[in-house]
Amino acid sequence: MTDAPHLTVIDHPLVQHKLTIMRDKRTSTSGFRKLLREISLLLAYEVTRELDLTTTEIETPLCPMQAPVLEGKKLALISILRAGNGLLDGILELIPAARVGFIGLYRDPVTLQPVQYYSKVPADLDLRMVIVVDPMLATGNSSAAAIDLLKKAGARNLRFLCLLAAPEGVARMREAHPDVPIFTAALDERLDEQGYILPGLGDAGDRMFGTK
Repeated sequence: MTDAPHLTVIDHPLVQHKLTIMRDKRTSTSGFRKLLREISLLLAYEVTRELDLTTTEIETPLCPMQAPVLEGKKLALISILRAGNGLLDGILELIPAARVGFIGLYRDPVTLQPVQYYSKVPADLDLRMVIVVDPMLATGNSSAAAIDLLKKAGARNLRFLCLLAAPEGVARMREAHPDVPIFTAALDERLDEQGYILPGLGDAGDRMFGTK
């Protein structure tokens, strides 16, 4: 795992191997979807590393003990629609009790600015760790807008989890929300003229759902 201020690149060998297969344009829709679910489990281990713990008394088959359990309200997972659902599904396998919310944003193809069309998030965000998931951190505009919305809803302890990040997106998030750490499997080279990450893997939503 490679750490820098504001950014953590999760360079575990299994993460990098699966990501390489996902980048390959020959990988099928079903294969891409399966790999995204698998890699999200591995990424979730790192982004939840700082969850608070307390202890509770239990009895093993041999004796009583004080054992660690998660403390406080269950964390909240917020998917930026639609591609965020690919990461969300995998993380929910690991943390099935998490609360779930959705933010619908699309990127205007001309201005590259986010346009909101939907928002539904859990209550008591100020008492929960909130993990925002979206496979691609490209321009960073949609991600920053989603974080803005969540902060207005009360969220204070936020993390952003993505599969790929571009330097431009990381810089935009650092400028807009320096208090929100970013976790990603790879920091790629740059954005192209259309705002796609290079070398990237194409449009994550299209590859996951088989659309164009």
